[in-house]
Amino acid sequence: MAGLAPAFAADPTGDWRVADGVANIRVAECYGSMWGAVSWEKVPGGRDKNNPDPAKQNRLTLGMPILIDMKKNSSGDQWEGQVYNAKDGQQYQATIRVAGPDQLEIQGCVLGFLCGGETWTRAAGPIPSSPVNSMAKGAPKTTTATAPKPVAPNPVAPKAAPAPKTAAAQPVAPIGPATAAVPKAGQKAAATAQPTDPVGDICLLPDIARLPH
Repeated sequence: MAGLAPAFAADPTGDWRVADGVANIRVAECYGSMWGAVSWEKVPGGRDKNNPDPAKQNRLTLGMPILIDMKKNSSGDQWEGQVYNAKDGQQYQATIRVAGPDQLEIQGCVLGFLCGGETWTRAAGPIPSSPVNSMAKGAPKTTTATAPKPVAPNPVAPKAAPAPKTAAAQPVAPIGPATAAVPKAGQKAAATAQPTDPVGDICLLPDIARLPH
């Protein structure tokens, strides 16, 4: 049985549904630590009204950090840090541990006692490591450096004006046959039908990216 040790124990990243089902928490590695932020809400438009800081009481709970700067402990299968409880606006010492391919256990304590916890269920993921979510501050620097280079060929483009008329029919294939055959009004409807991710890479969220690391 020792040879059947689960490989999933090392990766808590992904989206997790909290025990009462009211929200999903997206967990990703940012700056060498695990962070978790609200990525979905059962009732949209929530506010952090219980935060003791008046300046934050009107901030949206969507995208709000919940798991804060959690680092792997000596055992190698748990991450220790802080958890934010939006119900009372307080942070507590906490640990997270992957208990199975679809279960994440979170334990929190108040001043070392009154400990409790719950189990979250996987909703999506895991999230692969990438330069974006592990080095978010460096990502924009590389994109801005490469952006100006394609601008130079623009003056040459008007000379090839007749060619795009025949080429216009060819780029339709990557866009998709549905949008090619539908008028402009239909294209707007197709775009809105596709679900969008309002949170994206949590490492780029202001509440995480601006903190010292």
